[in-house]
Amino acid sequence: MRRWRADGSIDRIFSGSVRKLHEDQLLDLTVIHGDGTTTAAKKGGDNLGYSGHKHLKGDKVVAFCDRHCNIIAPFICAAGNRNESPLLRDALPRLSEMARAIGMDLQGATVSLDGVYDCRANRRAIFNRGMTPNIPQNPRGRKTPKRGRKQIFEPAIFEERFRTIERVFAWEDKFRRLLLRFERISDVHYRVQDACLYDDQSAPLLLSFIAGYVVHRWRRAP
Repeated sequence: MRRWRADGSIDRIFSGSVRKLHEDQLLDLTVIHGDGTTTAAKKGGDNLGYSGHKHLKGDKVVAFCDRHCNIIAPFICAAGNRNESPLLRDALPRLSEMARAIGMDLQGATVSLDGVYDCRANRRAIFNRGMTPNIPQNPRGRKTPKRGRKQIFEPAIFEERFRTIERVFAWEDKFRRLLLRFERISDVHYRVQDACLYDDQSAPLLLSFIAGYVVHRWRRAP
């Protein structure tokens, strides 16, 4: 598994899966939903931090999906104690790289996020890539409304998140192989996570092989 990670095999499999969905016209990229989630790590390892919000030690990822719950870009990862908002600016270049690699056109797409990502830098990063942010304004403890022009926000698009990106993370939480992180090397866990979340779109046989291999190695570990 580490050899596959090192030589880029898992990345090429993931890119090929997204390309196949794009060629079969199964992607709806008019709206892109993004969010973050935290995974507990029970056996230690790298890239860990204590999340006071979730009350656990682990790591977090930021992911993007289309309107059909298809993951369309590699996860961006960080320790569990990191704020998610700056991670978006690291995740957007990966989304753009994937779009260029497989020929996806993201110009004019809407990027829908929750209020934790509401800041000027995030909105500018989305606008600079030819997309439109759909983020509710975060009051951040204000007692009066913020002065100035209202930001672009469509509540109907925002409500789709509960049927898209939240559904993806809910499926992940119910899949016991991904509920806890057992790998000490975080990148190995993320590659398995990518493959498992792609179970319905890519080869189930490959998924079973990867998951079985990692479980086998973990059971043999001292």
